[in-house]
Amino acid sequence: MTTLPATTEKKLGLAIDLDTCVGCHACVISCKEWNTSNYGAPLSDTDAYGADPVGSFLNRVHTFEVTPDLGEADKQVIGETPIAQVVHFPKSCLHCEDAPCVTVCPTGASYKRTEDGIVLVNEDDCIGCGLCAWACPYGAREMDPVEQVMKKCTLCVDRIYNENLPEEDREPACVRTCPAGARHFGDFADPDSNVSQLVAERGGISLMEEQGTRPVNQYLPPRQKTLADLAAKNSGFQGGCGTALAAEAKDAPGFFGWLDRALDKMG
Repeated sequence: MTTLPATTEKKLGLAIDLDTCVGCHACVISCKEWNTSNYGAPLSDTDAYGADPVGSFLNRVHTFEVTPDLGEADKQVIGETPIAQVVHFPKSCLHCEDAPCVTVCPTGASYKRTEDGIVLVNEDDCIGCGLCAWACPYGAREMDPVEQVMKKCTLCVDRIYNENLPEEDREPACVRTCPAGARHFGDFADPDSNVSQLVAERGGISLMEEQGTRPVNQYLPPRQKTLADLAAKNSGFQGGCGTALAAEAKDAPGFFGWLDRALDKMG
């Protein structure tokens, strides 16, 4: 069995903003592309558009509808009552400080690095027994159906230290590609880092803290929404951006400008 380091010099990880994530899956696609082209065996993607698609992913996004648990008093406040909302929940390896996937590995293929705390799999030593996937309480590991080795998020370890890349690209592919800015990368061991400050300001939470795995990755909780919030947002759009876009459409050249003006006359 593999032992865990007592401490690590850094605690590299992600702070994921559930209030900002729009569920576009850009992080999933970018992760798949980078990790198929570079570190370890390529991620399989067999019969992707057929009747029986098979493949593995290091990052997935789950979507839930969250309904607040309201008391009778809350239900009486018109416009201020929290409403049901959709939450998009990205999930990948959380690079736990007390990672059970590491200690259960019989060959030492799974290990945690002392220099930065990243949990990795040495695929040459992996025998595909699947014990680490059983031990992970988050379901963050996947057995590649083609290569028959265990796959997991590497925090793009082959990217974040790559001096051949521009400095702004030396972050995980999922972070670099997120159009909503919902994913943040940094060192949680540094209280002044961007991720540490975000967690402190927003009350970041550890996923399934009761498991005792001490995950490094943190989630920034979604802000509760009310009908008043939605009304203000919609009125602002219709009175501001909506008006500006409508004016711009009428003045637009070419076919679409003509079509907009023609439809206005028909109305």
